[in-house]
Amino acid sequence: MTGSARTHEPTILVTGGASGIGRATVEAVLAQGWKAIVADRDAAGLNLLRETLRPAAGKVIYEQMDVADEAAVIATIARCDAEFGPISGVVNSAGVGKDVPALETSADLFREILGVNLIGTFVVSREIARVMRSRGWGSIVNIASVSALRGIVGRAAYGASKGGIVTLTKVMAVELAPFGVRVNAIAPGPIETPMALDMHTAEIRAAWLATVPQRRYGSPKEVASAAIFLLNEAESSFVTGHTLTVDGGFSIAGILGGTPGP
Repeated sequence: MTGSARTHEPTILVTGGASGIGRATVEAVLAQGWKAIVADRDAAGLNLLRETLRPAAGKVIYEQMDVADEAAVIATIARCDAEFGPISGVVNSAGVGKDVPALETSADLFREILGVNLIGTFVVSREIARVMRSRGWGSIVNIASVSALRGIVGRAAYGASKGGIVTLTKVMAVELAPFGVRVNAIAPGPIETPMALDMHTAEIRAAWLATVPQRRYGSPKEVASAAIFLLNEAESSFVTGHTLTVDGGFSIAGILGGTPGP
């Protein structure tokens, strides 16, 4: 590690932290005894989480922030780093998605999904990396998707945005390695989140269960556990530029035998 040794307890920024994988990550961060900055554009979701996590007062702050708003991201990160940090890690979990066939996908929808998922991840990562670089340590974890690794119907825009995250992760990992900053990604498979409930019809769920070797959806906690591993320098200090699949074997499966379980 370059730079001076850490003297503060880890402080982790989680975007999209009010629900789904982001919320599970916030809970996992607090379970480690670390501090959490919960960023989300959903004010109601933030308020609900604040009520739920009230016993963690002093360990967590809540920021209404849209990752697609560059000025807001820059200002929020600078303020949180100065007042609550230093920020030692980030999990870029904010995201949107739609299942729409490519030929029915408008350019506006494509731009919207890229703006949040890819450009939002980039801007947050860039701003975090600027403060981490000066200190000589830090971990950036980007939530991608198996849609970045496989051609999944209806995912032209969503898959392209997540594929961009995988490439962004590799490039930033190489550029930031000399400064002691690690950048990795997680590619979840089907996970029981509010987004999945919105996007996955009964037919889509049946298709996932038929092609995931473990024959089930994953839980947000299982993705959060992977994020904690990548954030924890004591456990993953020589891991950078990697995309870790958390998908029940979906991305490596061949012909499956048997029938789906319950």
